[in-house]
Amino acid sequence: MIEVFKTNVQEVEQSKMIVEKLLEHFPNSRINFDLEDCDKILRIDDLMISNQKIIKLLNFHGYQCEVLP
Repeated sequence: MIEVFKTNVQEVEQSKMIVEKLLEHFPNSRINFDLEDCDKILRIDDLMISNQKIIKLLNFHGYQCEVLP
């Protein structure tokens, strides 16, 4: 299952830190950012994804995050 999120992450270093934090909670996931996209896309590929947990984690670190339809 692939879930796509809109974020306000701007910098590569920020995205690397977030990927590391997400992998602590979802170690079997494939996670990446597309910072070139206007929505600063976060993609997570895993069998079990908790959208609320992902949004909460990004919010905790000061970033906005919402599921793209």
